[in-house]
Amino acid sequence: MKVVLFCLFLVLGPVRAPAQDLKAFEKKVTEFTLPNGLHFIVAERHEAPVISFYTYVNAGSADDPSGRTGIAHMFEHMCFKGTESIGTKDWGAEKKALDSVEDLNDAIDAERDKGFKADSSKIDMLKIRLKSAMDSAESYVVPNEFLRVIEENGGTDLNASTSLDSTVYHYSLPSNRMELWFLLESQRFLHPVFREFYTERDVVMEEERMRIESNPQGKLVQQFLAASFEAHPYRNPGTGWPSDLMSLRTRDARAFFEKYYVPGNITVAIVGDVDPAEARRMAERYFGPLPARPLPPPLRTVEPPQSAEKVIAVDLPSQPLAIIGYHRPDQNNPDDPVFDVLQLILSNGRTGLLYRDLVQEQKLAVNAIAYGTFPEGRYPNEFVFILAPALNHTVDENRQALDAVMLQFASKPVDAETLERAKTKARSIVIRRLADNAGLANLLATYYVNYGDWRKLFTTVDDINKVTASDVQRVALKYLIARPSTLAYIRTQVSNASPTRTAPVGGRR
Repeated sequence: MKVVLFCLFLVLGPVRAPAQDLKAFEKKVTEFTLPNGLHFIVAERHEAPVISFYTYVNAGSADDPSGRTGIAHMFEHMCFKGTESIGTKDWGAEKKALDSVEDLNDAIDAERDKGFKADSSKIDMLKIRLKSAMDSAESYVVPNEFLRVIEENGGTDLNASTSLDSTVYHYSLPSNRMELWFLLESQRFLHPVFREFYTERDVVMEEERMRIESNPQGKLVQQFLAASFEAHPYRNPGTGWPSDLMSLRTRDARAFFEKYYVPGNITVAIVGDVDPAEARRMAERYFGPLPARPLPPPLRTVEPPQSAEKVIAVDLPSQPLAIIGYHRPDQNNPDDPVFDVLQLILSNGRTGLLYRDLVQEQKLAVNAIAYGTFPEGRYPNEFVFILAPALNHTVDENRQALDAVMLQFASKPVDAETLERAKTKARSIVIRRLADNAGLANLLATYYVNYGDWRKLFTTVDDINKVTASDVQRVALKYLIARPSTLAYIRTQVSNASPTRTAPVGGRR
């Protein structure tokens, strides 16, 4: 797991007695699973009349079907479009109009699939009819009514996100509005409504252009992941490949929902001024009708070992930037906490080894940071370095300097003071996040899904504290020195002329 997910213990109790802390905290937590498989974790915090709700769906963009990348993200957007009773002036009429939109899209696709025999004039006529059908469907929409209902009832922090590993939905409400959450959230999954799908698809495509096509850093990350992962879907952008996005249909969203949004694949964490017995009663009433369905099959693609260095140059009108990555095991590997400590030794603000050496002393870079888990942690992933060369210095210089720093670092165990500083940082990070109910709800659901038991929060304390200087040295040697890397870097273009041709970036020295 990312280091930010460690160290809940600072908020829940003293570091030196995790077993005692767990025993005390367990008294505040109630867990239950509905007959359909949906799991609830309820934690009581009665200091304020507020409840935070966190719905964790164990499916993300890595689960997008081939040729349908971006569909997990698209479905997340659909979940804010309302229900059969919220967001519409007349659901019966709206549904007929939506069905007409699908029929016309089917007709357009059928004609296009004829290839060179396709009748372009027929397609143009169908597009005119499609525009009319979409206008008709949108005439029944009450924009943003789902959000307005929540906000008018005191809801805050309403949001959702789709990562490669998961999709999450969360917001907070006054405790006397708890039943509203159960009603709205259950309706999203009982009767999903795909209104404004194609309008929202355009929004997502624009989002993709802003995040990647018009963003040099986003473009570089995309190229880095595509090179780092030959087979595993971590190589795909979460927003989807543009050609896939353009062809997404509501049937794709429904198929994804029916496969992955099954009760046994969803975990809900509720934290705050909550009565567990009342929460269970409402869960049974509102979520009980969700039909039990088989769990989705596991993702079986395994990334093959990297056998050689990879170097990717991306020509962009931007300042130079480099990403260097090394394959590492997943979050369940025993070395996972070592990677987190290693990250904080190397990259801990101005006290991190990389910043001190490359930025302050050698003045080769304006920034140098490390990420212990990238882009996600459920499957084998990457330990990455990001280097931003200083003016008049090159990516090649920075790469050679990084190699020298890492060889020197791995040549001997880290000193006790540096090791303890990293552990202290790990323990302090989560204080800000766990100060509110939403942060705790996030971690309870995340740890339950990823490790099978939220109590892993407490055993993780021991995992971090047990990391030794020899562990850090061993992991650095094994994964960052002895293995080939993937380097993706921006090679700066000059105006509209042909890209500047610089000497290729060298490999490991």
